[in-house]
Amino acid sequence: MKFLFILNDGPYGSERSYNALRLAGSLSKRDVVEVKVFLIGDAVTCGQTGQVTPNGYYNMERMVKAVLARGGRVGLCGSCCDARGIKEDIITQGAHRSSMEELADWTLEADNVLVF
Repeated sequence: MKFLFILNDGPYGSERSYNALRLAGSLSKRDVVEVKVFLIGDAVTCGQTGQVTPNGYYNMERMVKAVLARGGRVGLCGSCCDARGIKEDIITQGAHRSSMEELADWTLEADNVLVF
């Protein structure tokens, strides 16, 4: 089963992106599931490296890495990255700069699309 998560919110303003990545992480542990995450709008900052959070507080970079480590794919909207000054050298390793074309492809391939 193929799941596509589309995240819109920044990493620490609300808990929408946090909850989406929690679910994506849980699903990515299952053998029969393929997980793709597309970060768009302010959510592209979830895929930034160097996030430092207080002890005991969730860290979105680590959550993105966990999805990637389990074979998930993470794409960041390229034009959204440009608008926020996010260059390729500060994108979490394993995630990639993406496009609306790739999002369209991922949407057509997915069995389930969840938008947060």
